[in-house]
Amino acid sequence: MAKATEIRAGSTGGSAAERSRTAEETEQIRQALVARLGDLQAEYDQALSEISELQRERLADSAGDDQADTGTKTFEREQEITLANNLLERITQVERALDRLSAGNYGWCERCGNQIPVERLAAFPSATLCVSCKQLEERR
Repeated sequence: MAKATEIRAGSTGGSAAERSRTAEETEQIRQALVARLGDLQAEYDQALSEISELQRERLADSAGDDQADTGTKTFEREQEITLANNLLERITQVERALDRLSAGNYGWCERCGNQIPVERLAAFPSATLCVSCKQLEERR
């Protein structure tokens, strides 16, 4: 994933709210999002593989298991499923960010309509809310 400084490298003077992103900044953001999507997809594929392996082990080895063994295997499988679900949510967020970037509305707060500062997008590229609106949402 691109580092925050790489995303800001194309920045020129003025605050992010006072100017539009340059084509270079937009391309840096796109590259960072695509790289992040690839990383997340690889993690998701690995999690699915581990879930399948745990399921095969459960079906093959369960004949002599006591309750503790069965409980441990169930817990491990549930942990992997939770991890996979979290990864899938993050993949969806990055895909939505790429869609917004293509549509030309990436980096604009979905609540207030103000531009999200490039520093926030560098830290959290799939952000849909500016810091102020995110803080308001978290207080609810």
